[in-house]
Amino acid sequence: MTIKNDQTYIDKVLKGDSNAYAFLVEKYKVMVYSLAYKMLVNREEAEEVSQDTFIKAFKNLSKFEGKSKFSTWLYKIAYRSCLDTIKKNSAKYNITDINEITTNQIEETETVLDGIERKERAEIMNQCLLKLPEDERSVLWLFYFKELSLKEIIEVTSLSEANVKVKLHRARKHLLTIVQKNVEPEIINHYGRK
Repeated sequence: MTIKNDQTYIDKVLKGDSNAYAFLVEKYKVMVYSLAYKMLVNREEAEEVSQDTFIKAFKNLSKFEGKSKFSTWLYKIAYRSCLDTIKKNSAKYNITDINEITTNQIEETETVLDGIERKERAEIMNQCLLKLPEDERSVLWLFYFKELSLKEIIEVTSLSEANVKVKLHRARKHLLTIVQKNVEPEIINHYGRK
């Protein structure tokens, strides 16, 4: 239903009814802004990228073939715009060595986090996610929070399936190291003993 509904508005825009585009902007503005903010961690830049995304999408609407969902096509434009912004800013992050993390440490930390209250856990995870590099944060966000399939993530990012899987794996491990360093040891000890 949604795909047909989107296509109806896309067809109207392509026939010259530029006001029909307002429906698509309204429907997807939160989605696009959320992706931009998760990648850029800056409200002004996220707003700018969101606006640029919708302008680019409008100008290239005739190139949308309908082979994927409109939202996926729009995500791809937003994702690329974010990468361009990141390149311009050339932000640098300190990457923790993730090769030292063992499966037991991953399971132990997951068990600890299961014991933390849901809201507290969400706040902790959000703070830890913000410390990830943009590419890792965005892949995790697309997969877990927006629940895009691997196929959709591949389309959005233009990465190979193997590359997306590797990025997801590395991002999880990297997130684990950040969680381990940022969750207070008392909380880990308290909940780890239960």
